[in-house]
Amino acid sequence: MDGDTTNARSDWISRSESTGGVERIEAFFHGNAYSMHRHDTYAIGVTLAGVQCFHYRRSLRSSLPGQTMVLHPDEAHDGQAGTREGFRYQMIYVQPAAIQQFLGGQPLPFVEGGVTNDPRLFEATKTALRQLRGKAEPLERDDALAGLALALNCASGARPTRKSADFAAAQRAREYLDASCTRAVTLDELAAVSGQDRWSLSRDFRTFYGTSPYHYLIMRRLDASRAMMLRGLSLVDTAAAAGFADQSHMTRHFRDAYGLPPARWLAMMRARRAG
Repeated sequence: MDGDTTNARSDWISRSESTGGVERIEAFFHGNAYSMHRHDTYAIGVTLAGVQCFHYRRSLRSSLPGQTMVLHPDEAHDGQAGTREGFRYQMIYVQPAAIQQFLGGQPLPFVEGGVTNDPRLFEATKTALRQLRGKAEPLERDDALAGLALALNCASGARPTRKSADFAAAQRAREYLDASCTRAVTLDELAAVSGQDRWSLSRDFRTFYGTSPYHYLIMRRLDASRAMMLRGLSLVDTAAAAGFADQSHMTRHFRDAYGLPPARWLAMMRARRAG
């Protein structure tokens, strides 16, 4: 569908600050919203009004009010309106590490098709959207995440863990990446920290966190970049402070992760705040 350039001016995004591996947005779009992109989080949400369409796993999917969208980490997708009236939706982006707090090292749940009518997951998602806000109390946040993790597991049909997978090693590598995201990290470093060989670590990291160690590192840099941009830091300075080679390097990864260039994302955030 071609974007409606007249109505595109009224598109907006409202975002709550990421906390504990969770980010919450509400948005409205006409026409084309996002180009093809992928991120290392679950994207779980509901369409509030209109028809929300997206390409996902080689098919065009449609989400209507009353259904739940579940996009698996590292799966490419885009977003567009199914009608000229546009669509409004709410979404939470949940890092696999937050889900693993409650699954205890099981493979990440995968929900077929990207859109489901599962009633338990719909209720758990609505609860999470309500409770996982920037100022949520710790117990409130954990309760919502636990309900979401359990509902995801049920909707996917929980799979047994491979006996050879080492969750503790993958967790050590993830914690090391969290602490080192603004500098270059090698796979040899991660292997030494985790106590695994390079191949086993790469395999197990994907099993438990849904993406590669490098993409996880890039996404942590982008988390830091968005926070700095919203505080008013220039794009050039943001790229340097977050650990990117330069602004173009950050822009390429930003577009790949969110489907928008950073300047447009920032302009839309400011437009929503001013509205």
